[in-house]
Amino acid sequence: MQATRLRFAPIVEWLCAAACIAAAFALVMLGFREVRVVRAVTPVMANEAPVPEPPPAIPSRAVAMPMLLLSDGKVVQPGDTMSEVLARLGPWAQVGADAVDRTAGVERVTRFYQYVGTRFALVFAAPRQNGEPRVIAIYRE
Repeated sequence: MQATRLRFAPIVEWLCAAACIAAAFALVMLGFREVRVVRAVTPVMANEAPVPEPPPAIPSRAVAMPMLLLSDGKVVQPGDTMSEVLARLGPWAQVGADAVDRTAGVERVTRFYQYVGTRFALVFAAPRQNGEPRVIAIYRE
């Protein structure tokens, strides 16, 4: 009679192969999760600066913008002075007269522009008593 011996070597080999396959699968899934999750490159500070109340001259359909990129490559952004905007866009871009309103001791000047087919409004305010007015808000119609 022949005795049948139970061999452990093949069972151990199969268990090691299964463990390696499971570890490889776990690493691949970890990689996919890292690819799917989007991490912010630059932290966004949404509550950093309060949005000023729009002046009464701004139409209700206008949209506030953080900056304005025009079709000819020129950029208008908050902090630009009135003279910089005038030099960049030219005096012919302004449409209509200035609208001035005073709130809490601050004088705001709203100017409407039509430049390269884009209608927008810039709100200027002087940071100091004798300082040059700077753009504090941009609205696109």
